[in-house]
Amino acid sequence: MLKDYTKEFSYNLKLSLPVMLGMLGHTLVSLVDNIMVGKLDPTNLAAVSLGNSFVFIGMAIGIGFSSAITPLIAEADSENNHHKLQSTFVHGIILCTALSLLLFLSIFFFRDIMLLMNQPEAVVELALPYLELVVISLIPLLIFQAFKQFCDGLSLTIYPMYAAVIANVINVLINYVLIFGKFGFPQMGIMGAAIGTLISRTVMLVFLILIVKYNSKIKQCLNDIRQIKIDKLMFKKILAIGIPSSLQMVFEVVFFTTAIWLSGLLGENPQSANQIALNLSSMTFMIASGLSVSAMVRVGNQKGLKNYVDLRRISFSILLLGLILALFFALCFILFSDLLPYIYIDLNNTLNYKDNLEVIEITSKLLIIAAVYQISDTIQVIILAALRGMQDVKIPTLITFVAYWLIGFPISYFLGSDDMLGSEGIWIGLLSGLTIAATLLYIRFNILTNRLITNN
Repeated sequence: MLKDYTKEFSYNLKLSLPVMLGMLGHTLVSLVDNIMVGKLDPTNLAAVSLGNSFVFIGMAIGIGFSSAITPLIAEADSENNHHKLQSTFVHGIILCTALSLLLFLSIFFFRDIMLLMNQPEAVVELALPYLELVVISLIPLLIFQAFKQFCDGLSLTIYPMYAAVIANVINVLINYVLIFGKFGFPQMGIMGAAIGTLISRTVMLVFLILIVKYNSKIKQCLNDIRQIKIDKLMFKKILAIGIPSSLQMVFEVVFFTTAIWLSGLLGENPQSANQIALNLSSMTFMIASGLSVSAMVRVGNQKGLKNYVDLRRISFSILLLGLILALFFALCFILFSDLLPYIYIDLNNTLNYKDNLEVIEITSKLLIIAAVYQISDTIQVIILAALRGMQDVKIPTLITFVAYWLIGFPISYFLGSDDMLGSEGIWIGLLSGLTIAATLLYIRFNILTNRLITNN
């Protein structure tokens, strides 16, 4: 019985690994960015955290929306329907490009809202110019996502990974040179990190466009793409999946973003600790995210084939693999909770020694909670992707809203005040929201798949 699930591990890992590596690459860049900026001082680290919190919301909307492309491509591919595949690709690119421009303009014009958020004045002063530059990178990033989701839907996950790796190497090099002023360049601090982000995301897009243009398999799929006409029904189909998928991701990302804002109310040191804990936990989350792409693609394939027994079996196989990995990383977080913060903090900096010591102490406590919540996070992200592969998005969207905003956020807000549990209280709220979401989404998936098997 167990062998029915474990035998899928090899293929699932083969499909997921490029996605994991690509996403981990993004996260590693963020890790390196934070390490480099953290060497400056906690105020700069908190500023990057605050500025990115706005960008992350835009990314959540765009990436969530673009994920609608993958199950539609996977379904069309399994049906060998080239017209449907090409139409999805064309309309997906158009919608993602339009959305990227809209998000850029929205965040740019509403950036001054951080002045009203009661954040530390020194942090806001640094965060505003950083945000003004980084927000431009949303345009190439979201167009890249459209191409990436197309490749993922065809199970060609390795090409977006190549693009991410190249872009990440460029990002790290530029950041090192510009943040610290190496090789004759001026020392630009966090603005150097912003420039590195913009350039690397542009390179990433250009690389993947070239892959799509010249790869033989992809060229064959798109050989008569010029014949595709704009179709309102296809726009509606992508929007019907994309908007709820976008809302799902927004509910989660904004939920986590409020953790940044709430920690900012506690001061610069709690905000810095929150950023470090989020950055470390996002490393392991990328593993689950990679597996979620496998779930979405393979479920989309089985839906196209109307093979619902294998759809359920494959989904549970991916979930089992995700849980094994999540438990491993949870153990690592618990065992090394006192050591991991030192990656980011320089205790040799005597000027900020006391502040840095406080950041390390807070971070160590948060990592214990993170160890537990990433198990729930793994369940919810994989099941959510499987449901998206089934093109079931409306009820899951409602579930995520209830779990994060009617349960998780009130707990974070109440327990996260200075006279309650502070930073730990904020993270207990995160854990509560993710656990409720994971439970309800699992129930939803179990009911739907059993119904499909019974009725067919």
